[in-house]
Amino acid sequence: MSDTFRLPDMEALHREIDDFTLPEGDLRTLPRIGISANRKDETSRIAEAYVEAALRAGGAPVLIPVINDIRALSVIVDRLDGLLISGGGDMNPLYMKEEPTPSLGDVDTLRDEYDLILLRLAFNRGLPIFGICRGHQLINVAFGGSLYQDIYSQHANALKHSRSMSREQPSHSVELTAAGSRLYSIMKSERIYVNSFHHQAVKEPAPGFIRTAQSPDGLNEATEHPEYPILSVQWHPETMTAVDSRMLDLFRHHVDEAARFAKAKELHARILTLDTHTDTPMAYAGAFDLGKKTGGAFNPPFTEAKVSLPLMEQGRLDAVFMVAYIPQGELTDAARRDAYDYALDRLAQALRQAELYPSRVGIARTPEDILRLKREGKKAIVPGVENGYAIGKDISRLSALKQSGVCYMTLCHNGYNDICDSSSGTPEWNGLSPFGKEVVREMNRLGIMIDVSHAAESSFYDVLHESRTPVIASHSSARALCDHPRNLADRQICELAAKGGVVNICLYAGFLKQGAQMGEASLSDAVRHINYIVNLAGIDHIGIGSDFDGGGELEGCRASNELIHLTTRLLDEGYSEADIRKIWGENLLRVMAAVQTSASI
Repeated sequence: MSDTFRLPDMEALHREIDDFTLPEGDLRTLPRIGISANRKDETSRIAEAYVEAALRAGGAPVLIPVINDIRALSVIVDRLDGLLISGGGDMNPLYMKEEPTPSLGDVDTLRDEYDLILLRLAFNRGLPIFGICRGHQLINVAFGGSLYQDIYSQHANALKHSRSMSREQPSHSVELTAAGSRLYSIMKSERIYVNSFHHQAVKEPAPGFIRTAQSPDGLNEATEHPEYPILSVQWHPETMTAVDSRMLDLFRHHVDEAARFAKAKELHARILTLDTHTDTPMAYAGAFDLGKKTGGAFNPPFTEAKVSLPLMEQGRLDAVFMVAYIPQGELTDAARRDAYDYALDRLAQALRQAELYPSRVGIARTPEDILRLKREGKKAIVPGVENGYAIGKDISRLSALKQSGVCYMTLCHNGYNDICDSSSGTPEWNGLSPFGKEVVREMNRLGIMIDVSHAAESSFYDVLHESRTPVIASHSSARALCDHPRNLADRQICELAAKGGVVNICLYAGFLKQGAQMGEASLSDAVRHINYIVNLAGIDHIGIGSDFDGGGELEGCRASNELIHLTTRLLDEGYSEADIRKIWGENLLRVMAAVQTSASI
């Protein structure tokens, strides 16, 4: 349809609409950009410049009414591909636990709440977020930063940031302060001219965010997050697109990120996404409920667990291996019996989730089960055991675990057991014990996958020699990039791959970045390990094992809802849909099918 003026002619308009056909593929090239509205005189409104900029950048603008109904806003955000938080009035300082200064302007707490709801809903679902003016400030507060309530009374030597001139014209210069930032790559200059109109401003950027621009008086003019698709600016680029084409490029960048997110959502709808290792059953004491977000041992009380049905649904994750993790204890008959009983209890709690939520989740014991549950629109829980200490010295317990649905067992954890030596602690067997060799043969017979994560190199090579089926490393990474004994050396990766196995990258900081503690490694580090193993061993031998609720957590991928960021990053890296299918589950299912098909029970 034309955007030029034409005489009112309803019949001609109807013909134009009826004759219009959306070209094939345009649904994916027109990502839906939600724009937050302003509120005045009990009306939701937005300046047309925002809409025009999003439209010219290739997006389909969606105006979001100012409401605070979380359920309704959830439905709206679920259908968006990107969110633009627009400008407007001052933010209520009570959200920052501050009392108002005398120079604070008019505030609208309903609008604040609405914007904060939108922002949180979008962030939890992985949407790209672009903030402008007030949106820049609100994003900063929402993620833990601070504001000047009034720059003229709280900041020395502030420039005139006022509305005395046309919004189309620049009012002062801005220095871009981070050469490697997304903002710098868009603007392609160390200094630009902008039209900031404000008297509130970002004071201290939120944790994890980087300063990317400042005005000559030192006030912050832009921030972004290096791992999340969040960028915000203090000025009004929507009104300057006619005088500086780079301002439209800001919107094009946001629309491009939204298009990638839309592609990731589409992929997740069609392909299987499988996380090969989570410790969720051990993150709780006693019974647990995956329909809720409360954590346990690895999460402070009343905070979110990293794996739950709501988080899996937000992140569009289809299936998780949930393991009964057993810490290595004493090698006494009583301790072995307690370990086995604990494993059965944790497995029972995982299986119980299908009884609590039969319409949302099912238990999968085969690749066919996992794929069937995907078709039915349900999440899949695949049982596993971490640490062969669970079976003690009684090999018959493997049959009982198989009957419980266990699909893989990690042979050891931190410290040797009756089966083998571990990558940590004092060695006892120089690899597999005689009993351990029996365990490998029995797991082959029963069709239980053998997991060599945590195993010593000697144990690893003994397993490859003894097993007649492919083996997996459910949550390990590349030692060449992070020299940790829990990681696999190049030779190990290549020999595991030669036998048809799969290395599943672990999202644990210390296994991705040398010496890193929780919070000190990022999704970029995980992508680096993925690329390395793909280049070393091929695309058929890589997967993802988050180790969520067992210490796995990265900046940019902290829980199951954020795993969709990995898909957008893989798209950025140039991986094809076929590649991403393999990484996200096909490779693991191939091994699982081979192991179960060769079983002789």
